[in-house]
Amino acid sequence: MAQYFNITGASSAAAELTRELLAVGSGVKVSKIFLTNIHADTKCTVDLYIERKLTGKFYLLKGVELPVGVTLKYENPPFSNKSGEFGLYLKLTKSASETPSVDVILS
Repeated sequence: MAQYFNITGASSAAAELTRELLAVGSGVKVSKIFLTNIHADTKCTVDLYIERKLTGKFYLLKGVELPVGVTLKYENPPFSNKSGEFGLYLKLTKSASETPSVDVILS
């Protein structure tokens, strides 16, 4: 079953926002990840990574700029989030003075 997230990040005081999309041990099989910049007029920068305690972060996407209205599709991500495996995270970075907004669909 698909999971949907609407993430608005990085308040005026902070330049970045990191959000957990899938927790370790949730056992969700993901075959596609869609990221869409829904901000009206500003690009945003995204990092998509997996992380496991004691092992660290592994980036699927790092510093990718999403123009306004663009959807990025990532197919067959190489990770498992079974117990003891990886969690999935998204980090938004503010560009200029605007707050980034991204829709995420995991299917």
